[in-house]
Amino acid sequence: METIELVVGRIGKPHGIRGEVTVDVRTDEPERRFAPGTVLRAAPPKGSDTRARQMRVERFRWHQQVLLVTFAELDDRNAAEAARGLVLHADVPLDATPEDPDEFYDHQLVGLAVCDLDGTHLGEVTGLTHGAQDLLMVRTPDGRDALVPFVKALVPEVDLAARRVVVADRPGLVTPLPDDEPDERPDGSRDGRG
Repeated sequence: METIELVVGRIGKPHGIRGEVTVDVRTDEPERRFAPGTVLRAAPPKGSDTRARQMRVERFRWHQQVLLVTFAELDDRNAAEAARGLVLHADVPLDATPEDPDEFYDHQLVGLAVCDLDGTHLGEVTGLTHGAQDLLMVRTPDGRDALVPFVKALVPEVDLAARRVVVADRPGLVTPLPDDEPDERPDGSRDGRG
């Protein structure tokens, strides 16, 4: 079975003295990705001297909206401190879909055509950025890159079967503002701004 590797979290600071750590969650399915017995690939940050390459979840719990995880490889506070910054990856079957029908894995969206509400082609999804708000990265036919907040009001439809995303475009979102369009010269050429 073909799989894809997804980033599901990053180990934060130790919690207590028995090796429990906070995890900066990077998945919409933490209960699924951090289920006891799950083995995650661990990628150390640059400059780290930790030798950990995989982490097995023993248990997890929520504490004041923070995910706390106990890994088999971390048996005390020193080991937990040494693991700080490890990025955790899970292997997911390529054809898997999130449990929530309004959620998508990044790899499902990359390459989808982007069109507006009228069906006009606007470009292609080239990736996503995750932070305070998820953003679709869209490459337009003229080579510009646009960021579209991945919210229902602006992205009302994702149709994986049809390989397209509908964006409620407005000037300045994907389509440039009129002031951002290159000026046309009297001879019909454009000045190349933008």
